[in-house]
Amino acid sequence: MSKKKPAPFTPFANEADVAGIGDLMLENRVDRITISGDVDLTADVPGLERARRLHALLGEIVAALEARELPDELPPPAVTTIDNPFD
Repeated sequence: MSKKKPAPFTPFANEADVAGIGDLMLENRVDRITISGDVDLTADVPGLERARRLHALLGEIVAALEARELPDELPPPAVTTIDNPFD
């Protein structure tokens, strides 16, 4: 039985990549990574695999941040409101 290799995830490279671990989602943006959901890191072989994947992804994110010049703080993302077309 072959294991499915996770899709590549290059932090801050685009606005499209999403990495999933359990129900935890890491969504790529060019200026931020959004993490939402949850994952159980169980004390078994699958839990260890999920923990290693999470550790690797967070390590890649930290390395990408350390490799660039960072502002003191980013402004919050712009949020726009549109009229509901179904009203």
